Amino acid sequence: MDKIEKIFANNKAWVAEKLSVNPNYFENLGKGQSPEFLYIGCSDSRVTAEDLMGVQPGEVFIHRNIANMVISIDLNVMSVLNYAVRHLKVNHIIVCGHYACGGVKAAMQSADMGILNPWLRNIRDVYRLHKEELNAITDEEKKYDRLIELNVQEQCVNLIKTAAVQQAHKERGLMVHGWVFDIHTGRLIDLKIDFPKILHEIMEIYKLD
Repeated sequence: MDKIEKIFANNKAWVAEKLSVNPNYFENLGKGQSPEFLYIGCSDSRVTAEDLMGVQPGEVFIHRNIANMVISIDLNVMSVLNYAVRHLKVNHIIVCGHYACGGVKAAMQSADMGILNPWLRNIRDVYRLHKEELNAITDEEKKYDRLIELNVQEQCVNLIKTAAVQQAHKERGLMVHGWVFDIHTGRLIDLKIDFPKILHEIMEIYKLD
């Protein structure tokens, strides 16, 4: 059995398992979704949102890209954000980075990465914003981990800059959270993003609602 055939065999077993527990599982799944969370994470194959959060299909709306970025001119992430906030009415948005992130590590290197250059530049911009703190860290691995955390923080700020998030926060108290998945231990770390403080600090320039 080749790898593709194995996937279809796995799917067949998964369907049987779900139906053995609940014969109406897929009928109920087909009725629609009302997730409480929007999860924006990294595309890394080792980091799966449902597994690390311990949730079931239908509970989390998910968007993944290299290094969990929220870039204002990325139509993909902005479409996901607006659909989740304005139509699905999620109440929590999570940006989840992870230690040992290849995208962040690539951005720390002085190398031409071809088509990845414009994407990675957004991570380099995070480094520039926090250069003083990062350059004071002499241990390269700790510096790398800290940039991963700061990148999550800045992507949360980018979310708070959007009209959809500002409006939903005012109307129903939507919140933005920044997490890091420690790939070495399996633990989720809450960076305790101070949504109200960030919102207050940026509203002079970024108020849209």
